[in-house]
Amino acid sequence: MVQERRREMLSRQSAERQTRIDRLQQRVQQLQSQKPEGVRAQRAQERLLQTRNRQIQREQLMQQRDQARLQRLTPPPSAERPAAAAALEAAARGRFAAHFRSSDALQAQAALAPREQAWAPRHAWRRGKHAAFVAWLGPVFWPYAYSDIFNYTFWPYAYEPGYWAYAYDDFVDTVFWGADSPYSAYARYPDPGEAITAYRGRQRPSANLQALRQVCEAPDKGVTAWPIAEITRAVQPTSAQRALLDELKAASAKAADVFKQSCADSYALTPPGRLRAMTNRVRAMLEAVKIVRPALERFYESLSDEQKARFNALGPNVGERSQQQQQASAASEACGDPKSSLTQLPIERIEEVIHPAGKQKEALDRLSNATKKAVAGLQAACPDDVPLTPVGRLEAMEKRLEAMLEAADWVQAALDEFYATLSSEQKARFNTLPQTAGQ
Repeated sequence: MVQERRREMLSRQSAERQTRIDRLQQRVQQLQSQKPEGVRAQRAQERLLQTRNRQIQREQLMQQRDQARLQRLTPPPSAERPAAAAALEAAARGRFAAHFRSSDALQAQAALAPREQAWAPRHAWRRGKHAAFVAWLGPVFWPYAYSDIFNYTFWPYAYEPGYWAYAYDDFVDTVFWGADSPYSAYARYPDPGEAITAYRGRQRPSANLQALRQVCEAPDKGVTAWPIAEITRAVQPTSAQRALLDELKAASAKAADVFKQSCADSYALTPPGRLRAMTNRVRAMLEAVKIVRPALERFYESLSDEQKARFNALGPNVGERSQQQQQASAASEACGDPKSSLTQLPIERIEEVIHPAGKQKEALDRLSNATKKAVAGLQAACPDDVPLTPVGRLEAMEKRLEAMLEAADWVQAALDEFYATLSSEQKARFNTLPQTAGQ
């Protein structure tokens, strides 16, 4: 009886918090729509927005704690464990990166290290590791986007073969589950036969203030700097080519400015909010690519065949290129496989946890269709090979980013529509979907 009363209290408290969150978010939207005149009025608006955002974040964190307590007071029946185990197995199979999961424990642990430690690319290379896709650093999605765009353009073999496969998975996963879910792209799935209780989820990388400042304020400095010096040493440009290289360097600095506007200063804890935060970063990446690509093409076309060959060969020696080419080729065969964990699994879990009915169920069906359409679009842009020239790789990068933005647009409208139909209690459950799911 005591536990039942506590459950009722926590459930009611969580719903009340969601009501306050909704009200605060409406106020933030109203403030953002206003265009105050004068510096003093604008600063006052900024201070008020910061205050409201802090209030939202505080309420969301308290709501998460309430849901965690509620979950502890409601242990899943033993009969649900086989279903949960089956769901995790489906999550491990039906995704882009399924091909890259190693059955060798030591090899898998080594591959996970750069992601779990949230290492910037050059930090990984200094440790003799391939750079990995890092989805989140604190509230910032794709924190090393700037360096990943252009370092991948110059030396793709210094990145793990499954980089883009994991990027696609995490882009879809974290809309529904958040970044530390048992169903997310980098979760340590139990081995066959292992108890489901042995699962340990991937923790959100800690957001070091200095690292965030580097990522958000000066993405073109320090560990994420462009390899201009390496390019110069490799190709030994003529005076005319050096002028074109200077243009490329100037374009890279201009591209870096785009990223400064795409950093979030607070966590997005709702599915629609996470998708907007991710879309904002991807849009910044695409804009940066379009700024730099013409300058790179002009510089590359000015090179002799010998210089182009040396440029194409740039990159840290952290793996055999021929092996990675074989892995990329084999992975392309899996791009067309069904992606059940990205399309079916989240919809099934939403139905189990939220119990939508009537118009909610109709809106969820539209969200399901939009998710399938989005994943199909990502499959069409799935990595099928590694272009041999920097220009070709940057062109491929542009196509992949465009596919991600298109996928996000398809899902965002349907997600907003579904979320708007939910009650405060249902929103609270959706916001903490993995925590309310039986494992």
